[in-house]
Amino acid sequence: MQQTAVLQPRSYARPSRRFEVYTLSDLERGRISPIAKLPRETRFAMQVVAQVLPFRVNAYVVEELIDWGRAPDDPIFQLTFPQPDMLAPEDFSALADLLSRGASKAEIQARVQAIRQTLNPHPAGQMELNMPRDEEGNPINGLQHKYRETVLFFPSQGQTCHSYCSFCFRWAQFVGDRELRIASRESDTLHRYLRKHPEVTDVLITGGDPMVMKTKHLENYLLPLLGPEFDHVRTIRIGTKSLSFWPYRYLTDNDSDDLLRLLEKLVRGGKQVAVMAHYNHWQELETDAAREAIERVRATGAMIRSQGPLLAHINDDPDAWARLWQTQVELGISPYYMFVERDTGARRYFEVPLARCWEIYREAIQQVSGLARTARGPSMSAGPGKVEIQGVTRIGDEKAFVLRFLQGRNPDWVQRPFFARYDDRATWLDQLRPAFGEDRFFFEPEYDAMQGVVKAA
Repeated sequence: MQQTAVLQPRSYARPSRRFEVYTLSDLERGRISPIAKLPRETRFAMQVVAQVLPFRVNAYVVEELIDWGRAPDDPIFQLTFPQPDMLAPEDFSALADLLSRGASKAEIQARVQAIRQTLNPHPAGQMELNMPRDEEGNPINGLQHKYRETVLFFPSQGQTCHSYCSFCFRWAQFVGDRELRIASRESDTLHRYLRKHPEVTDVLITGGDPMVMKTKHLENYLLPLLGPEFDHVRTIRIGTKSLSFWPYRYLTDNDSDDLLRLLEKLVRGGKQVAVMAHYNHWQELETDAAREAIERVRATGAMIRSQGPLLAHINDDPDAWARLWQTQVELGISPYYMFVERDTGARRYFEVPLARCWEIYREAIQQVSGLARTARGPSMSAGPGKVEIQGVTRIGDEKAFVLRFLQGRNPDWVQRPFFARYDDRATWLDQLRPAFGEDRFFFEPEYDAMQGVVKAA
């Protein structure tokens, strides 16, 4: 196999920088300079929402990605800073009242916890169906195994991010509630499970963001996979937003070169390494640091695939997606998924009707070359599987959505087209009903049975 050489650090148009992060306490104390210039009621509204949904942003995002001349409409501002409509009006008002009158911490937290429980903290059966169990029926924390070929692993050292996305469907990982968190500190948890499951070809290291980990911790999880007992694991995926939110992870962090050497070693060891990069807007690709980081990762032999949800207030525009995909192709990134915003967290603020999602996808894909048309979607990562909206059609007198599974809890469901009644207000799979007089979708009886069965490892 041809060996690749890791690029050495080069001079950048912008200097290297130290990682600095801002959290709720900085928001409350006015330590984020551009925010201090916003109206007092705007700043207070952010503080209210950040009691419920996690807030964390770093100086690179604040200083280099956000166009403050466009705030609050700037897409990266919307992506990282809380907005009042992310909470139901009655919840926002109740919490704002508690903060305004100086209620006790216990009273505020009780209200916060009650609100969080209404936000569907673990959608699509993450805790009930996705988490495998051992021979005694105990859940194996830190793993998810929803699709036959792919196992997700949540290393405990990677359960935060360089910045938090305001729409994040894994927001429950970050709010300090152990009962809501999925994580494992033991590398043997992953390795022992993989030994028992030779059907697994892909391991996805996820979080949070695994790239917040020191390289030495990532090595402990990944380098053993080069052993012959794991030959069935062909692809190592790493889900990350770091190429966008902290590209200096690959440039000037004190173990940046070690990280690149790890990726290179995995590739040379025969693994397909895919950096699953989360991008939401083309602005994230425009800085010198972002482009240099992409170049260095690709020089290791690892591929970069991009994915992200379609979001109101951020990228619900076909031109934005077309520019994002075309720019990614030019930089050597393969567009992979356009997701539908999940039914959790701040969905009320970000969700877009499925009919409009499909229109945006179609209008965007028409604008790009064939190399950018690798992006699949719009796709719902729902309980039964990844369901793609293929289009809208009319058969006889009935208008319907054409749907198919891109992934399914039962592999036999994949690529089987099915139809749902057209509904211009529906935003998720569970709001759709079968078309043409059918009582149920074809997969529902089997999926219902699955929800009553726990799979032993």
